[in-house]
Order: sequence, then C-alpha cells, then structure tokens
Amino acid sequence: MSAVGAGPVLAAAIAPIAGGPTAAKSNADVPALPAGFPAKLNAKFAWTGSDFPTASDWALVLVPNDVAEINKAVRFYKSLDQDGDLVDPACFPLPTLGPKLSALSWDVHYGKGFCTVRGIDTAAYSIEDLMLVYLGIQSYIAEQRGRQDNRGNMLVHIVADNSTKDAAEHHRHSTKSITFHSEEAGDVVSWLTRGAAAAGGKCIIASAYTIYNVLAATRPDVIRTLARSDWPFALPRFQCRPVIFYQDSKLIMNFGRAALLGNEAHPRPSHLPSLTPRQVQALDAIEAVARATQMEIKTQAGDMHFINNLAILHRREGFVNGSDAAEKRHLVRMRLRSAQLGWRIPKELSHEWDKAFNKQGVKHWHLEPMPAFFFPLRSQPN
Repeated sequence: MSAVGAGPVLAAAIAPIAGGPTAAKSNADVPALPAGFPAKLNAKFAWTGSDFPTASDWALVLVPNDVAEINKAVRFYKSLDQDGDLVDPACFPLPTLGPKLSALSWDVHYGKGFCTVRGIDTAAYSIEDLMLVYLGIQSYIAEQRGRQDNRGNMLVHIVADNSTKDAAEHHRHSTKSITFHSEEAGDVVSWLTRGAAAAGGKCIIASAYTIYNVLAATRPDVIRTLARSDWPFALPRFQCRPVIFYQDSKLIMNFGRAALLGNEAHPRPSHLPSLTPRQVQALDAIEAVARATQMEIKTQAGDMHFINNLAILHRREGFVNGSDAAEKRHLVRMRLRSAQLGWRIPKELSHEWDKAFNKQGVKHWHLEPMPAFFFPLRSQPN
C-alpha cells in the first residue's frame, strides 16, 4: 500500500511524519533501509481497517449446529475426568466446526493475522464450562499455552479495578484508552470476552506490515531507527534490542511504550538510559500510522479474539462500565503458540518465549480475578 493510495486520512497522519528530518533532503541523501529489509512487504498482513467493512470479513459466527457440537464436546471432555488444561482437539472433537477453526488458525498465522469467533452465550454456561469451551476452540487455533508472568498465571483477567491507586493506574485494570503495543511473548494473543462494557472498550488493531510499508516509503530513517539494537527495554527485564526484526521473509514488531518510557503504574527506573529524540519520534510515527489505518471491533460477550502478536498491534478504547453485572467489561487473556504454524522467534525475544512456553515450572489457572498476593487455603488435607 502507499500513502497516496490509502486515502486522505492516512495522508494527513503521515504529513507531520514525512515532514521530519529527512524531508528537506534529496532522495540521494535519505538513509537507505536497513540491510536485508524490503522496500515493501507484499503480504495479506498489510491491510487497513477499511478493507473489512462488515463483520463477516473477520468473524466466524457460530450457528446452532456449531454450538450443539461444542456442547457435545464439553460433555465428552468432562466424561474423561481429567484436568481442564489438558483440552486439545483429540479430546474435544468438533468434526464439523474443527476444520473451520483450523482454517482460521492458518489465517491468523499467515493470512490477515486476526479473527473473532462469535456466538457463544456466556449465560448458558458455568464459569468452568465456559472456560472449557474457550480452551477447546482455542486448541484448534494454537494448542500451546504460555505463562503470562513470573507467578505462572496462565489466565490474565482484564477488569476495571479502582480499589487502590496502583490498581487503577495499571493498564490491565484502568478504564482509560491505551496506546498500540504487543505482548512480551506469544505468537498469538487471545481474549475471551466474559462481559462487555456499557460504553466503549472496543478492541482496536492495526497491521505492523502496513505501518512498515508507509514508513519505508516516507521515512526510511525511522525504519533504520526501529531496527537498531539500542532500544533500552526496562520490562520484563532490562534489555537492549530492536523493535522490528526481518527474518524468514517475515516482519516481526514487538514493543510496548510502558517498557520503553514507563508510566504511572511502572515508573521508569532513573538509572536506566532514556530514549533518544529519534526513538521517541519513531514510536510516535508507529502510533500515528496505526491510528490512521486501524480497525475497530465492537466487542460482544462471548467473543473470542485471536490476534497474531508478531504482525498485528492492538490497543483498547476507553470504556465505562454499567451498574449491572452484564455491563461490566471482563476479558480473559491468554498467550498462545502453534507447534505446526508458529514462527521462528528472533534470539532477542527467545528468553521471554522460553519462560512462557517451557514445560517446566508452575502453572496457575485462576478462573476468577485474584488479589496480587494470595495463598491457597484447603479445607481438607491432600
């Protein structure tokens, strides 16, 4: 895609970016793209939100036969009397729906990079059965499940929480909008929507491929900045590495502003190096192009989102919860990987992937939000 071909909205967003330090230089003076990086990415990942005008372009809407098949699979799995985290296609059979989900998996990994499965009535299931439905469907998209923190939490509950100042300022529990970012680990990031807000709270995504193409055409110096290995990430551990990678003919973008700039919940340690003006400008360029080309998904209770965390950025719109329980936003997030379709991970990111997906180590599956510090209580001995 090009800035001109994308229309006036993108052209307006690019204008201040294109008017940056390289604008007054001749073409011969503009820095070339980094070695090995292409002038343009020709892939299905390179889209704008206007490419998907209707829900049928991005959502698999379950029909009654699909739901009946899911319910039968839930009953079958429960008859096996095994732990819920062992759900996979072999023990959660979906003979008709399964091939559709497998096609979605390919689309997430090598097509447009995202999909939504819609049509589950959350009120029709207990919390335990709803999670089995989610894990069962999910296993057809990407079967490996990753830890999301050092405590071994497999499920992250994204809910509003103003019980303390720290909680209210954390992006996971705030009602404010947040900027585009990717998760620290996971080829695929997924959410089950247990409850939608009374207003706002849209899931908003943007293509890293489109962002790259726009910047490669207008500001190749920004691409060079993003590809440098001197970005001082503070989270989840201090590490200097690039924001973008190009390997195996694939672009990978991985970053978050909190890890680079800090925020109210995660102040940046003063002893760490700060970003340079060029790096801050590069982050602003990503955000500007992403917002100009973004796609908005109005989330419904029961929605299951699957997003390629390597090629697609995501953010959240600010939201307002209602007084009724059915009008309170509650997402359950997971990090996933497919053994068959997963991408090769750059060595600079492999540490976080290994921590998430290594078979060794503790795993906690809390079906409800837990306080930051807790310990298990048993009424009966083992």
